[in-house]
Amino acid sequence: MNSLDYGVVGNCRTAALISKTGNIEWLCFPDFDSPSVFAALLDRKKGGCFGFEVSDKYHITQSYVPHTNILSTLFKSEEGEFEVLDFMPCYHSRDNGYYLPAELYRYVHWIKGKPHFRVNYSPAPNYAQGKAIYNTTTEFIESYSSSCSKDRQYLYSSLPLQDIGQKKEIVLEKDEFFLLSYNEKVIPVDIEREKIEYCRTLVYWLNWTNRTKKYSLYNDVIERSLLVLKLMSYYNGAVLAALTTSLPESIGDVRNWDYRFCWLRDASMSIETLFKIGHPEAAKRFMKFIQSTFVSTHESYQIMYGIRGERQLTEIILDHLSGYKNSKPVRVGNDAYHQKQNDSFGYLMDLIYQYYRLMPGTLDEIEDMWEMVKSIIFTVLRDWKKPDKGIWEIRGESHHFVSSKVMCWVALDRGAKIAMMLNKHEYCKQWQKEAEEIRENVLIHGWKDEIQSFSQTYDNFALDSSLLLMEPYGFIEANDIRYHKTVNAVKNALLHKGLMYRYNSKDDFGLPSSAFTICTFWLVRALFVIGKKDEARTLFDEVLKYSNHLGLFSEDINFDTKEQLGNFPQAYSHLALVNTAILFAEEDKRLAFIRP
Repeated sequence: MNSLDYGVVGNCRTAALISKTGNIEWLCFPDFDSPSVFAALLDRKKGGCFGFEVSDKYHITQSYVPHTNILSTLFKSEEGEFEVLDFMPCYHSRDNGYYLPAELYRYVHWIKGKPHFRVNYSPAPNYAQGKAIYNTTTEFIESYSSSCSKDRQYLYSSLPLQDIGQKKEIVLEKDEFFLLSYNEKVIPVDIEREKIEYCRTLVYWLNWTNRTKKYSLYNDVIERSLLVLKLMSYYNGAVLAALTTSLPESIGDVRNWDYRFCWLRDASMSIETLFKIGHPEAAKRFMKFIQSTFVSTHESYQIMYGIRGERQLTEIILDHLSGYKNSKPVRVGNDAYHQKQNDSFGYLMDLIYQYYRLMPGTLDEIEDMWEMVKSIIFTVLRDWKKPDKGIWEIRGESHHFVSSKVMCWVALDRGAKIAMMLNKHEYCKQWQKEAEEIRENVLIHGWKDEIQSFSQTYDNFALDSSLLLMEPYGFIEANDIRYHKTVNAVKNALLHKGLMYRYNSKDDFGLPSSAFTICTFWLVRALFVIGKKDEARTLFDEVLKYSNHLGLFSEDINFDTKEQLGNFPQAYSHLALVNTAILFAEEDKRLAFIRP
């Protein structure tokens, strides 16, 4: 594969990446952040995969079942035709909860003829550390790693298990199935059971997309991006930045990070997008997550947490894996959790304000939220004058990043608005005063006459794409000449071959060498609001061409080849796509009444 041509299936507990030829090449069991069972994505030889080997005469195409996260891979040749439907069960249970087991179904639907294939089932549990041990019984193939025997996988199938294990050629003459489960099943597994799970999951996704606002333009790409964001939402409310680890920003680069965690910034932006497009329940779950995670039990804040609220995310290197296209190192964990990133609180507080404003709550819920607001604001008041690592998580020296100061202003501005809503006038007055101090500080130290633009930090003249966020978060008006000049300066400095750099200053790894997808979407919005709507639309349509075959985006794109790079799929990229697309479209309110 030359690019990240993968489909994604999941159930808000874990997810799998499936190649355009039907190979599962990334899967962690039982949760998103668990050790991988298949990791061919990070090492072709050792990582392990699960797919179908067919002759070169087969033409293979891939698509999603419309309006769902169920993936279809179609195999066609003169000898026959069959379809593999991949999904993870996800639906409402009897007790008003959700059924989200750690399991993946592969329904093999016979269409015509006598198609031939071999099954390549090669798990490599525990990140391929140790040897894979197999135990074939009359019911299943059990596998586990010699390095960790407690985590086991169970493969059930309607096909002969011996034939699967020995990679014998199989002639398909009727529908068959596979079930890969983290747990041994306690009830019989057969094809009828699989059909029931498929139908229940299908209905769940159809109902979910039906509750989504519909738009006159770009509705398909908006819907797919929202489905991706939903997939990256852990069932407890946490939201992942991406589903993978260690996919490089550039081939051969060392900017390879584990993104299977919940950043306050990324999660807040994702949830705010889902919230305004028709899914308030996502915001409600996220609020419960952040309250339980870092308000009630801890005095200090982190910029990121594990998906169950873990505070320690120690970074280790897996030397035995070669990395994506030999891009080492492969990292598990992320040491960025130690960092101070003052901007994080602005995104979170903006979301809290929207939630306060639009969602009713009981008295105790509102009071709990108010305590959280006060705690966050206290941290901002204490830290906003200090340097930090900024939105891009610079691992070297801390700086006074303009975007960090702006988002501290956002935190205080939204906090003051919440205080006003609750008739907490003294808090409102105090926080408004401090917000104004931050604003004046940024206007004095962030604006540089020499470049006729705001700069990346107080002490440099570099340009940074995050400066474009000054307008959408209300720090500066779209018609302010300083914003117009900043947009033009950022565009001239960072737009390259139709895509945007993050910044043009050296960091601890040198200069960035790939385009950061979200930044191009930010530029589209900036051009739109300053009146260059045709230019914005043209640029947006061009960027959409760089998605993979299923409309999915990673973190980065190669400027020359347009190859997708970085962790995949990326919440940043998809939330920005949605927020940009709706600039050009109107909501189709004719369909609003059918939302269940």
